Amino acid sequence: MSAFDGNVSFLNGYLADISTAGQCYIPVPDNCEGEIIEIRSALGGAIGTADATLTPKIGGTAVTNGAITVTQSGSAAGDVDVSRPTGARTVAAGDAIEIETDGASSNTVEVFFTVAILR
Repeated sequence: MSAFDGNVSFLNGYLADISTAGQCYIPVPDNCEGEIIEIRSALGGAIGTADATLTPKIGGTAVTNGAITVTQSGSAAGDVDVSRPTGARTVAAGDAIEIETDGASSNTVEVFFTVAILR
């Protein structure tokens, strides 16, 4: 997939603290409906204690093979993790993509997301 492919839209999201159970919602605008083909996360710092799991959902349903495990051991600012969903990944304009953290890690650390949607 090329960053300049006109058939791919990129949506971004953010959580202020990967180590506190919660979620963010990324709205899907008009002309961005399609299939989620990739989700990337980037840490704002090191997490501790345990790995954190990020689970993407659409309408409350988990995206198949979309979860990202952010490894605590050796984590640092700028660490990038990737998932490539295989099912339950279709989004329509007006949907919201939920990214949920289990909050299993420690340290208050930001995490950023980019969701690639093939239109």
